[in-house]
Amino acid sequence: MKTFRSNGKLLLTAEYVVLDGAKALALPTRYGQSLTVEPNNANTIVWKSYNELDELWFEDEFLITKTSSRLSLKAKNYTDISKRLIQILKATYSLNPEFLSTKQGYNITTHQDFNRLWGLGTSSTLINNIANWAQVDAYKLLEKTFKGSGYDIACAQNKTPIAYQLRYSQKPLVEAIDFNPSFKSQLYFVYLNQKQNSRDGIASYKKNAKIDKSIIEEVNEITEAMILCKSLSEFEMLINKHEVIISDLINQETVRSRLFKDYDGCLKSLGAWGGDFVLVTSETNPTDYFKSKGFETVITYTEMVLN
Repeated sequence: MKTFRSNGKLLLTAEYVVLDGAKALALPTRYGQSLTVEPNNANTIVWKSYNELDELWFEDEFLITKTSSRLSLKAKNYTDISKRLIQILKATYSLNPEFLSTKQGYNITTHQDFNRLWGLGTSSTLINNIANWAQVDAYKLLEKTFKGSGYDIACAQNKTPIAYQLRYSQKPLVEAIDFNPSFKSQLYFVYLNQKQNSRDGIASYKKNAKIDKSIIEEVNEITEAMILCKSLSEFEMLINKHEVIISDLINQETVRSRLFKDYDGCLKSLGAWGGDFVLVTSETNPTDYFKSKGFETVITYTEMVLN
């Protein structure tokens, strides 16, 4: 029996523009997902997935049929999740034809320790765990399945904050960085009660955004300044500058103007705009303010970020 575990993710800078080579600051989270693989004597995969409350939220059984050149998987229940898993497992097989065998089955159990609606990496942690099990490149597996920039895979694989940058025809540049702000006790993450589909956000960005070199350079400068930032006031200035750049680029209102015009601190969207978590700054615990607005999930920086 083998168990693999991957960390969740938050993108602190360069949302959207990371796809065009901007340098991003990304944070692996304490929250993550594990995958346990136990061989069985049948030619089936028995799959069970449990949530943060240890409740079974998905299960299915897949019959493995394999020829010299083709892998076939038939689900007992053809749900959307079952179809997606078949796609992932077939993509894995295409990267490693030794993966899976009709002479060997598996009992697979996954456990998340975060609410899968939070957008902390349900897909990326699964992809990285399967890649580790099958001994394939997780970035290549992501490209064959969910696509995206890959920063979430880098977070899944690292235990400290990272600088992440896509490079043409090369593997992404992933650099472990010393980002441990002295003002982290004044940073909080607030869930916006809405799961954001990253693939939809990416598609809209690619269709509508007019990106140029100067925007990439501006975002790179903000990312580098944020990594070295020593004071909350400077950090807030960088947040506000970044929000204006991305708002103009994707033609969307900032989260402040849309939901929190009367908030005293600063707010920053993370990842695809419109849902999941936002980063907020506050000199005192802002939980009561956000609860009064109907946002119940407020998590401190220390509780959220792996550092």
